[in-house]
Amino acid sequence: MSQRAFENIVVKSRAGNYPENFQRYVDEVNEDDLKAALQNQTPAAEIFFQSIGEELSTRKYAEGKWTIKEVLQHIIDAERIFTYRALAFARRDPNTLSSFDENEYAVNSNANDRSWPDLVAEFSSVRKSTMFLYNSFSSEAMSAIGKASDYTIGVSTLGFVIAGHVNHHIRIIQERYLGV
Repeated sequence: MSQRAFENIVVKSRAGNYPENFQRYVDEVNEDDLKAALQNQTPAAEIFFQSIGEELSTRKYAEGKWTIKEVLQHIIDAERIFTYRALAFARRDPNTLSSFDENEYAVNSNANDRSWPDLVAEFSSVRKSTMFLYNSFSSEAMSAIGKASDYTIGVSTLGFVIAGHVNHHIRIIQERYLGV
């Protein structure tokens, strides 16, 4: 990626009136700079996911809960949705974007029919795409705000939500699925 990457990224903020549950994701990010957050998190997340292996990837921590494969597919799906929202807002799309039902996405993902290495590779590809997208945003685009469902949120804040969402689910996998 070019050195211009993320050159004027707004640090953590509360741009918009987004749902309170998004704040917990922003709070999961230790870095105040989005570039550092994504760059630091990516290799660590890849190593963590690669360490799980096929056998553990089908584990559930309780009846009715997602498998680890479904959790990773959820992370991938959410990152794609959040980056689409960031793109739309950065390009000044005036439309209100629809919400998504994460449980319906999980049920229809067929994640458990896929190999674990394939899901990990997809995460890596999606994350690389996310970093390229955020790299392409000007300072003006980074400060754009748009509407999704019944809330508004900023492009830069969506970046922190993306990073925090991954941290959140890694912690859940460690605590509830792996007992770490």
